[in-house]
Amino acid sequence: MKIIVFTGMPFAGKSIAVDVAKAKGYPVVRMGDFVWEETRRQGKPLSSETVGEVANTMRDKEGKDVWARRTVDALKKLRRLPLIVIDGARNPEEIAYFKAALATDCFVVAIVASEEARHERALERGRVDDSTSHSDIAERDRRETRWGLPKVIATADYTIRNDDSLVSFQTQVEKILKLLASRR
Repeated sequence: MKIIVFTGMPFAGKSIAVDVAKAKGYPVVRMGDFVWEETRRQGKPLSSETVGEVANTMRDKEGKDVWARRTVDALKKLRRLPLIVIDGARNPEEIAYFKAALATDCFVVAIVASEEARHERALERGRVDDSTSHSDIAERDRRETRWGLPKVIATADYTIRNDDSLVSFQTQVEKILKLLASRR
């Protein structure tokens, strides 16, 4: 089994990369879904602030790899598949856990975009947990930086820039997926 882990700063384009993977028929597990699930379990609203607070609290309480452990638990329930995409690794401990727990080929693909492009997208996207102001976006960037996200991006196996057109970005994602799916 091969695992492709998409990572990147908020609003860099991970969701679009996931959509491309789904369109190609690859199963996707979104780490953020486990944070949302926990946020709901705690009776809190799905806002950028509360989702971030829950993610922080759970990392402090259960370890920096808590969301990777929950992701691997979900993967164990899937039938053995040749390739699975994981969306949303945020720290080196999560990557280390994936590699140790899955004993498989695990490739990290960083999606990067300029701060300006990311902030524009943030204000346009409209997902329930999205930041809604420039100060909220900056705070989310700081929070995810504290988690270790820049280290994950810097040590990724592959990097895809998302500062050009949507079609160009989707084409780059398709090429990486094809390359990694064919690797022996």
